[in-house]
Amino acid sequence: MTQAVIARQYRKENPSFPTLKLARIMYKENPLSFKDVEDARYRLRYIEGKTGSTKRKNTYTTEFFKEEARPYNPYNLPVTEAEEFMPFEMPFYKKVFIMNDIHLPYHDINALSAAIEYGLHHKPDAIFLNGDVLDFHQLSFFQKDPRKKHFALELDTFKEFMNKLTSLFKCKIYFKFGNHEERYDSFLFQKAKELVGVEEFSLESIITNRADCEIIRDKRIVMINGLPYIHGHEYGRGAFSPVNAARGLFLQTKHSAVKGDCHTTSEHTEPDIMGRIMTTYSIGALCGLTPKWLPLNKWNHGCGMQFNSDKGIYSLENKRIYKGKIL
Repeated sequence: MTQAVIARQYRKENPSFPTLKLARIMYKENPLSFKDVEDARYRLRYIEGKTGSTKRKNTYTTEFFKEEARPYNPYNLPVTEAEEFMPFEMPFYKKVFIMNDIHLPYHDINALSAAIEYGLHHKPDAIFLNGDVLDFHQLSFFQKDPRKKHFALELDTFKEFMNKLTSLFKCKIYFKFGNHEERYDSFLFQKAKELVGVEEFSLESIITNRADCEIIRDKRIVMINGLPYIHGHEYGRGAFSPVNAARGLFLQTKHSAVKGDCHTTSEHTEPDIMGRIMTTYSIGALCGLTPKWLPLNKWNHGCGMQFNSDKGIYSLENKRIYKGKIL
């Protein structure tokens, strides 16, 4: 196939993908057809009519032409470096199984087994891993225990876990990065900044080379049938001590929402002035609950399942796990 045919095929199958992301996929899957990612990107821009008016006139078909809206700038102000922050809209699934704060390889086998058993019972259509699936202990800027597993061994544990998850559930898996996953980029920026931007060293490449999942990064809100999910670190840290984690989330979002991160299960409901109910949730962790750095805490194990009956209509089961049993 010619480069243009390949580009049209990929664009037709992935109409909403950003050009650069799709170019990376095209090059990875067709390395003999394109000399590099930029070559694949150029071919995509060509079929989209973005390579100049002359070439636009000679393009075989206008099916994939995209009109690029010019930014509103009547006073010719300097070009902005501001970045747009858009939520990730998950496709509609009737049942989505939620797990967070597994902190591999410091997971709790009893709690994680109970969560998996609960998930298998409900036969979800998708799995959402809401951050801190890996711990990245040795990449932390906090004081590190040199006896703990090194990064490569953490990745081996992650690959083993994801292979097991894929074989058991056989459904789409979404993986949103949490604050522990962000330790990788922080380490790269501080210790190996020359490698930043090299695709093979990006955390997305490291993860997707070991697991079949879709990555969600950059602290993006994840919308599951109208219900927003965050990991919990997106609002930053501070001297903020609410009654419980869900109440704190309500004070931050003023909207129904779900978070992980705090390792506790909680729920808070308030009506607005028109009587419409808003509920916020925090979902418990699946890691060990007595780490050496904080053996005394108020944590608990948990997981969740979101049931969606129609567009915008959902219910969330926010389950506690105690001694390997779903409560």
